[in-house]
Amino acid sequence: MTRALEAQRREPVSGETRSCVVFLHGYGANAADLIGLADPLAEHMPDTLFIAPDAPEACIAAPMGLQWFPIPWIDGSSEEESRAGMENAAADLDAFLDGVMVDEDLLPEQVIVLGFSQGTMMALHVVPRREDAIAGVVAFSGRLLEPETLADEAQSKPPVLLIHGDADDVVPPQSLPQAAEALQEAGWTEVYAHIMKGTGHGIAPDGLQVALAFMRDRFGMG
Repeated sequence: MTRALEAQRREPVSGETRSCVVFLHGYGANAADLIGLADPLAEHMPDTLFIAPDAPEACIAAPMGLQWFPIPWIDGSSEEESRAGMENAAADLDAFLDGVMVDEDLLPEQVIVLGFSQGTMMALHVVPRREDAIAGVVAFSGRLLEPETLADEAQSKPPVLLIHGDADDVVPPQSLPQAAEALQEAGWTEVYAHIMKGTGHGIAPDGLQVALAFMRDRFGMG
């Protein structure tokens, strides 16, 4: 039984939904942490609905925030608890994406998932295991979970844009080349990367600009 995810949304400025970007927040944050990105993006993507679900669990290490799954070296959970949490959250996110497409009358190629940190881990784990390829994944400051299973379990291989700050002290910057290599070894043909110079664990303006260009291209916005 999947858990229904609460979500915040920003309607398309044009009033017509022709595409959707789903934001997945990081560990200890919530939907409000990323939905604000819709503001600088919307004027360049006027027909796009922006939607940000809250992760399904209260965060053990940050009581005011939420988590997709526990992280043992931060919150003292076991590897088994972390793994079970991730699998449960993956099912929740899978159902949420299905619901967005049904409710908004969208095809997979009209949807992009943009993750940050633990949200990126969720995006890179869930999206390839979905049968129908979405338009793309934008992966900020995260890493690829279980790279060894990807080739066997991937059902679709949408374009992926990996973005990471070279001064990230939360998720190591080398997570980007490691993810790129694993994706390519698993058969991905479209993997792109951008390094945000002098940026820690966050989203810098240059990274957001690269993400915007990628999303506009994937949605055929010229």
